[in-house]
Amino acid sequence: MTEPRAETTRTARLLLIEDDDRIARLIARTLSDEGYHLDRAATGPSGLDAALAGGFDLVILDLMLPGMDGTVVLQRLLEQRPEQRVLVLSAVPEIATRVACLEAGAADFLGKPFAIAELIARVRSRIRVRAPGPANDVLIVGPVRLDLRLHRAEVGGRLVNLSYREFMLLCHLMQRAGRPCSRAELLEDVWEMSFDPGSNVVDVSVRRLRAKLDHPDRIETVRNVGYRFNVD
Repeated sequence: MTEPRAETTRTARLLLIEDDDRIARLIARTLSDEGYHLDRAATGPSGLDAALAGGFDLVILDLMLPGMDGTVVLQRLLEQRPEQRVLVLSAVPEIATRVACLEAGAADFLGKPFAIAELIARVRSRIRVRAPGPANDVLIVGPVRLDLRLHRAEVGGRLVNLSYREFMLLCHLMQRAGRPCSRAELLEDVWEMSFDPGSNVVDVSVRRLRAKLDHPDRIETVRNVGYRFNVD
């Protein structure tokens, strides 16, 4: 049974970091109508301070900001709060910009101009609250334990701070433990890219994940294919 929308959205808190008043008003009105609580910051420094204070289910971040570039805000925010989900907005059309933000740990990227319906869909997908469920809310493979509902990762009982993208990558690999996952599959399922951006975004994320897990051989490189999460 589908849950009523009010149960999944009414308590969600969003932070919008956007200097354009017209766009900010449009986004604020749209998301308020959807039942979200929205705070706004108009500069890079004030947005970073607000985001670091915590308590937001999603940060919506413009890249072209006064006082501090949005890419710097993204980097500094995720350095201190790697679990924070960030949806980047940008009028910069280059694929390289999108890839750089995703490599830095952004949960999603939406180009300007954007359709209101797509913005709503992206926000919903990034902060969707899942109802408590049975054992399938927890993945355990070897010493690695993932709580899918709380987005919590542990290795041998030790809490590991993962970015949203790192968590989704690890989840994908663990759900398919023992079999190879191609880079194209990971790009489509984890990064939601139906094309190869011509970068090593997957490889960079795997390297970071290996370092955080402290088990570099747990994620094996499968030559000419991709990666496999080893069971043993």
